[in-house]
Amino acid sequence: MNIGEAAQASGVSAKMIRHYESIGLVATPPRSDGGYRRYDERAVHTLRFVRRARNLGFSLDEIRNLLSLWHDRDRASADVKALTLRHVADLEQRIAELAAMRDTLRELAQHCSGDDRPDCPILADMAQPEAPARPACHG
Repeated sequence: MNIGEAAQASGVSAKMIRHYESIGLVATPPRSDGGYRRYDERAVHTLRFVRRARNLGFSLDEIRNLLSLWHDRDRASADVKALTLRHVADLEQRIAELAAMRDTLRELAQHCSGDDRPDCPILADMAQPEAPARPACHG
């Protein structure tokens, strides 16, 4: 199949397929006599794997490692689990950071009268020399 058909079958855009090929994440397929990329079912299966991993938030480097593990039939599942649990820990860290940002913004918004006056505690807080914004109080 051509790149458009591979994109349709895998759910990965043709632009992203070309990008993944250019960075060596997926193999560049053979070309037809006319110079067009020709994808087989195995290539589409790999693209679906990459799309699923991206949807789960894995970085390109992590996906590169996952692909390597996926293709290595002698690998231990413990290696896959360890990589996945590191990713989970990273996600939990990001979730905590986002929750702290949300709480800080919510607190700042509560202190803003939201009227026609120009004074604004939200902007005043952001203009403070200490960064990042202070965490919200919960007590």
